[in-house]
Amino acid sequence: MSRFVDKMVATANDGGRRRGVTTGEPGNAVHTTWAQVHEQARAMAGALVAHGLSRGEAVAVLAAAPAAIGPAVQAVWLSGGSVTMLHQPTPRSDLAMWAEDTVRVLNMISSKLVLLGEPFDQLAPVLEQHGIGYLLISDLAEGTPLESFVEVDEDAPALLQLTSGSTAEPKAVRITHGNLLANITAMADRAELDPEHDVMVSWLPMFHDMGMVGFYTTPMAWGIELVKVTPVDFLTAPLLWAKLISDYGGTITAAPNFAYALLGRRLGSVDNDDEYDLSKLRIALNGAEPIDEKAVAAFVTAGARFSMPAECVFPAYGMAEGTLAISFASPMIGLRLDHLDAVALEEENRAVPVAGDAPEAGRRTFAVLGPPLDGFEARIVLDGAVRAEREVGEIQVRGPSVTPGYLTVNGPLATQDADGWLATGDLGYIVDGEIVICGRAKDVIILAGRNIYPTDIERAATSVDGVRAGNAVAVRLDAGTRRERFAVVVESRFAGDSDREKSLRKDVGARVFEAVNARPSAVLVLSPGTLPKTPSGKLRRAAAGEQLADSIKAAS
Repeated sequence: MSRFVDKMVATANDGGRRRGVTTGEPGNAVHTTWAQVHEQARAMAGALVAHGLSRGEAVAVLAAAPAAIGPAVQAVWLSGGSVTMLHQPTPRSDLAMWAEDTVRVLNMISSKLVLLGEPFDQLAPVLEQHGIGYLLISDLAEGTPLESFVEVDEDAPALLQLTSGSTAEPKAVRITHGNLLANITAMADRAELDPEHDVMVSWLPMFHDMGMVGFYTTPMAWGIELVKVTPVDFLTAPLLWAKLISDYGGTITAAPNFAYALLGRRLGSVDNDDEYDLSKLRIALNGAEPIDEKAVAAFVTAGARFSMPAECVFPAYGMAEGTLAISFASPMIGLRLDHLDAVALEEENRAVPVAGDAPEAGRRTFAVLGPPLDGFEARIVLDGAVRAEREVGEIQVRGPSVTPGYLTVNGPLATQDADGWLATGDLGYIVDGEIVICGRAKDVIILAGRNIYPTDIERAATSVDGVRAGNAVAVRLDAGTRRERFAVVVESRFAGDSDREKSLRKDVGARVFEAVNARPSAVLVLSPGTLPKTPSGKLRRAAAGEQLADSIKAAS
């Protein structure tokens, strides 16, 4: 067995006999120990091997319930295979197009087998129509438990993690067994995980790396108590998240910035101060999208009524190419901000500190995301040269968690250069050994020699009353030309009301100008739920630009 699988099995036979995962909330909670998950996985692994699964084969998984996904994923690993969590169709998906995209992914990863679980078992006829082989996860439970697990080495793929790019040109990050063990060990050390006392609570999707690696694989491998629900459960009733933390004494949770903004608003509407007890929360990891300090402050203020410590806010930086996490702050130090001179940042690529109460128009603020995890090295590169602290450039990292490459429709593609460095595509800088992210290089808007970061524009737009929190996108227009400019696309309940839309467009334009000293060439107002997003919930700037172009054409 790989050292990762050995760790998982050893935990199941030790602390995993007492601790496990609770699923089925709200209302139908079922607790399954990690030892029981392992026994379920052994039976499923036996069925997979009997079906003909061979060492190194790629297996795709399409299911929603963590209770089904968890043992199925472990079963694939025990059988010597790799796992790919497929992007899930939504009620608005064109199933024929989804099936075509899925076939493209399966061909890319050389997979001949999909494991289907509820509610996607209803898609079996669609898969059959497209010649896609599948097995029902529920049927695997009847397998004869696998006695001897299939041996794989540390370089064998464990996860083929789909990225959030175009479905027409899919790409999967090849995460090895060695990568997984290195990353979950480094995360456990920095976060000071305590299997005897920690309780992790999560609604993050299992097809996302944070949901799969951070909030299932990690507690399974270390024997930590986990409470797991689905994104639909959270979005249907956001306060369920707080209730689970309160009811189960949750100490660790995680979400992207928009979810903390949403929960903060809902907590603010609760009348009874004794409704929830959030006092045990020590890590509220904030990652996957830029951290908005105003949203965090609102969340902290709302949580204080329920005894939540402000210090639990836990900024992080990561990406699938680093397995999951690249840098963590230390626990219980809270959100720390670095305030910068806007001119030095945008015109000179220098992170020159200013006072936190400096005028907003001349100040840019970013979260400090902690030092690289143990085993990682990080550096800043600009114009081919390694830069000093507080100089802005592309962040590059290397270490045992950095994955060896991608799988693409055109074949394998390396992630590392000859010296092992991964170019992340993120712009940022290092201060006192800690990483600060400014934005994605491809999204930076260049106006008259200034580098304007879209997050500054988007924060300004979402501060306008009527714009949905976390649902504003800055779009580059005529990128790379002398005519480069930008527009803003927002979601609002005012969409369709011509007078209120007009007023909102004016307010957004004014607020953006105040923030970045540049005015958007257009502001497009969309109905709630219509901004294009990746399967993991990130806003898609390029697709929003296409929406804007279509809107301009329709109006002309």
